[in-house]
Amino acid sequence: MTTHKPVRSPFGSSFYIANIMEIFERLAWYGFFTVSSLYMTSPVLQGGMGFSDEQRGFLQGLVPFCIYLLPALTGALGDRYGYKKMLLLAFAMMTPCYYLLGQVSSYSAFFLAFMGVAIGAGIFKPLITGTVTHATNDSNRSLGFGVFYMMVNVGGFLGPVIAGIMRDTSWDMVFIMAAVWIAINFIPVTFFYRDPTAEIRKNTPAKPLKDILIEMREVLGNGRFALLVFPILIAFMLPGTKLISESFAYGFIASWLGLNLVWHILAPKAGTHWYSSKIKMGNKPFLLLILILSGFWLVYMQIFITLPLFIRDYVDSSDLVMLANSIHAGFGEAASFVNVPQLTTAITALASQFDYSQANSFHKAYLELTNYNVRIPKDVLQAHLPSLSALSQAEISTLATQWANDYRQFKPEYIAAVNFGSIVLLQVLVSALSARFKTFYVIIAGTLMIASSYLLLANSEAGAIVSGALAVAALLIFSLGEMMASPKQQEYVASVMPKDKAAMYQGYLYTASAIGFLFAGKLSGWRYNKWAVEANEPANFWLLCAAIAFVTALALWLFNSFAAEKLERSHKDYQLGRVC
Repeated sequence: MTTHKPVRSPFGSSFYIANIMEIFERLAWYGFFTVSSLYMTSPVLQGGMGFSDEQRGFLQGLVPFCIYLLPALTGALGDRYGYKKMLLLAFAMMTPCYYLLGQVSSYSAFFLAFMGVAIGAGIFKPLITGTVTHATNDSNRSLGFGVFYMMVNVGGFLGPVIAGIMRDTSWDMVFIMAAVWIAINFIPVTFFYRDPTAEIRKNTPAKPLKDILIEMREVLGNGRFALLVFPILIAFMLPGTKLISESFAYGFIASWLGLNLVWHILAPKAGTHWYSSKIKMGNKPFLLLILILSGFWLVYMQIFITLPLFIRDYVDSSDLVMLANSIHAGFGEAASFVNVPQLTTAITALASQFDYSQANSFHKAYLELTNYNVRIPKDVLQAHLPSLSALSQAEISTLATQWANDYRQFKPEYIAAVNFGSIVLLQVLVSALSARFKTFYVIIAGTLMIASSYLLLANSEAGAIVSGALAVAALLIFSLGEMMASPKQQEYVASVMPKDKAAMYQGYLYTASAIGFLFAGKLSGWRYNKWAVEANEPANFWLLCAAIAFVTALALWLFNSFAAEKLERSHKDYQLGRVC
């Protein structure tokens, strides 16, 4: 008897249009976000914003937090009003906001423009994955999402590379290019995109907002639970803006917890209004899993918001410059470009910026110059900086040219692009190999690999410099861990939840990413500044990240041993109830 394998259906035009729009959106996002830490902390003299690390960390935590929470609402709005209209709205928001990011000069204006990007991206994200879902079926869905994930990383790889070229001209060009990438998407969505929900909306009423809130209550908890959690999260982040102090934030959190505890005790068992009810959590094992996985996403995010700063400040990538030059002189020049006039101005300013009779002034000057893509050895700085005021402008210009030639570095965004490039090349192979093992064990192993990559970046000596090759090796190990752990999280939830609710739970799994990203910004802004910038001990930061990853892996193992059965049992009980 011959068995016939099901024939894979060809992809329709909507699938290819969705992938094209995804590439351009990712070009814009990763072209900006990969260099966002550098832009926000670079001095105004170099064209940056001159923000503190705490201010940067607040923005880099809050914005991704919003991007990953909004889809629960914006996806429902897409079902109600149509994907095409909502996509046009997303592009209409992101195009000017990306441009404005490079034009504004105040913290508040930058924050508003960044939030505009976040809202637009939060609208775009569920609609584009929804389009791929509608454009595929059981015969081609696995391949379809594999291609889609590859396109995400193609955009992630090319975006930082192109952004690196653009910022050689000026930082403004990075944001103009990001706005152009988004604006290009108006062409496919206007002329070629077919709304997959048009026919569905004619025959099926859109899901009411009330039903969405009921789903949230089932998965996460009731309104009282949300009212308890969200003010605490926001209060925890606000000190980064300098609007409130750390002591005020922690005092508020303690008071809010106490008030809600009393409120919960006094509330009747069955309140007539949501605000008069007791606090109720949703699916407790699932919430525990979200809490644990937020630790994974906290350390994951450091590769985008902290590693570029660490590469700029503490990685000697001259070995990579030599490698690039051996491949092609033009490639070496582009990958290690130094704006000599800007460097000359910076060196001139250093003559009066610090008091060089104090030892830590040389470290501050060293960090100041790393913004210009050069790494000047401490002994060279000690020999030249005290006598800068005696040099003529022509002599300082000659010195800047010499330093640019001798101490130029490989651009941080090009090194970071190794992450995306390796995923494009290896994800299919890694997925095939990891399919042989239990899903949860693969997630744990991937988390341990990420912890190992951060240990590789840590050096026990204060202010020790890591080589470019070592940084690339750490990135490759990190990428392997990501390729193992990230896709398997969605796969695990899909396998243990009821089939008719798997998509809903997979959507709410993004809450783990949102929470992890929120705290990642706080950790990066707070600890990197204290340990790397002020104390000159960056290794402590990576040791902390490694420790968090190890604790997360341990928590995952404990969850698998003691709590996973409860989550899986809820699936079986639900299925049994449906049969009965």
